[in-house]
Amino acid sequence: MSASDLQPVTRALISVSDKTDLITLGQALALHNIEILSTGGSAKMLADAGIPVKEVAEHTQFPEMMDGRVKTLHPMIHGGILALRDNPDHVKAMSDHSIGPIDLVVVNLYPFEETVAKGADFHTCIENIDIGGPAMIRSAAKNYGFVNVVVDSADYQTVIDELNTHGGKTSIETRKRLAAKAYARTGAYDAAISNWYAEQLGQEFPERLVFAGTKQQGLRYGENPHQSAAFYANSESRIGIATATQIQGKELSYNNYNDTDAAFELVAEFDPKTAGPACAIIKHANPCGVATGATLADAYRTAFACDTTSAFGGIIALNQTLDAATAEEIVKIFTEVIIAPDADDAAKAIIAAKKNLRLLLTGGLPDPSAGGRLVKSLAGGYLIQGRDNALTAEPELKVVTKRAPTEQELADLKFAFTVAKHVKSNAIVYARNGATVGVGAGQMSRVDSSKIAAAKSLEAAQNAGETEAWAKGSVVASDAFFPFADGLLAAAEAGATAVIQPGGSMRDDEVIAAADEAGLAMVMTGMRHFRH
Repeated sequence: MSASDLQPVTRALISVSDKTDLITLGQALALHNIEILSTGGSAKMLADAGIPVKEVAEHTQFPEMMDGRVKTLHPMIHGGILALRDNPDHVKAMSDHSIGPIDLVVVNLYPFEETVAKGADFHTCIENIDIGGPAMIRSAAKNYGFVNVVVDSADYQTVIDELNTHGGKTSIETRKRLAAKAYARTGAYDAAISNWYAEQLGQEFPERLVFAGTKQQGLRYGENPHQSAAFYANSESRIGIATATQIQGKELSYNNYNDTDAAFELVAEFDPKTAGPACAIIKHANPCGVATGATLADAYRTAFACDTTSAFGGIIALNQTLDAATAEEIVKIFTEVIIAPDADDAAKAIIAAKKNLRLLLTGGLPDPSAGGRLVKSLAGGYLIQGRDNALTAEPELKVVTKRAPTEQELADLKFAFTVAKHVKSNAIVYARNGATVGVGAGQMSRVDSSKIAAAKSLEAAQNAGETEAWAKGSVVASDAFFPFADGLLAAAEAGATAVIQPGGSMRDDEVIAAADEAGLAMVMTGMRHFRH
């Protein structure tokens, strides 16, 4: 770094809505005899702390007006920020018009995102759109060669350290980093406004869609060690992994994040008030066991029994507070992550004995019916779709066979179809008594998924010391229609007594006839749940 890279700070402009550590910054600037310009509440807070401060209106000789909408939009401000100190024409213009340089701009924006999150009305949200702030931030960031811009109180100490190290000056490297962060902030701010406006106008897919996220964690690697990765949170106010508190355990990996999200979204389908305790065990984004039970420990044991092999090293999601009895069961095998709304002290103590086991607590369950967007990147673009937030209600189920399902079969059919929604396509799920007994996922052929699920049910039975496959006497769910009768017949051969599927195949009549011939009850939902 050459001496010319260092630029002095003689005057600062401070206008912040979030006043965290403002006094600390003001005191540091005063120690270096840096003149402080400020506005409104920021100026008052600094003055009350005994820090010399000059009102912007006094500096510009122009009053703040229009309820504060016009206060920093003035040549005395933007000229002082944008002027190139090494350009003779700029320097002359500053001299001719008595424009003093502004070398440090400290601004954080009106709390638009927070205002929207609180459910404020349209007018209130509009009034919380900052205009002068982004203008100053962008001006200062553009002129990073001479001007420092700070949009986050976390960076105050960086600036203070620079001033102390370099005798009231800052380095070009620091100014560049601050400028980059400033543009990212205004970009995210504008994204929040444009997306909110589109929502107000009912534009689900506006002409321009902007994404913004805040980095929460840099990850060691992505799906594989040669891939880089990080986790970013967006502004969606939805309970889930982004809002969870990690109580203990190693840092989450990329695959941990992906699988834990899949697990928690699945278990959230089962409202504890109506479905009782529920547990979902996920491996590689697919459920290997899901169950409800009289207790949470019962639900875990039953879910685990569905596929004891795949559950090893899996992700466990619970729909209610983790208790000691359930924790005792979980720690019997190696588990990567537990996610739950809460955990009692006894359960936390049990989990603490497994220092690498990650325990995440969210304070609640995500709303499975909530909207939102899912994004997938492609070469040169993005695919955007709404979240699959629907399940077929009971009155919409259509019995298409001669035999209608029994009450128990119907309950299990709805359970199985709920789980199938969260299984990679082609998806087949066998279930009995509120628990999965075989899952077939991600196959190119629905027949193969049926066979895999049946084989899994036999393996589960044998692991439990039984000889008859658990699929016998179960129900089966398919995430999409059976294009031919062979997939349905494979389920019948496995011992399923009832079927739930969307319907809609050109050969539905053949599939229904096959079901009747096999003595199966079958209902159609009219709704599929592909998950690729």
